[in-house]
Amino acid sequence: MGEKMTSWHPGEIVPASGIYECDCGGEHHWSTDVKGHRFPPLPSGCSGESWKVQKSAHPENYLG
Repeated sequence: MGEKMTSWHPGEIVPASGIYECDCGGEHHWSTDVKGHRFPPLPSGCSGESWKVQKSAHPENYLG
């Protein structure tokens, strides 16, 4: 334990509200997610596997 998560898979619980991007490296798939909701599926045709925070909605409370 003690390791901070930096990415989350579709269907996992969103740890903090914010804008998340897919990890495909194309910087073209974003999702605005609310704490406590589940991450959506990645967009069709996306080669990524998970979501990572791009911009926290409340930086003072950011978990990562």
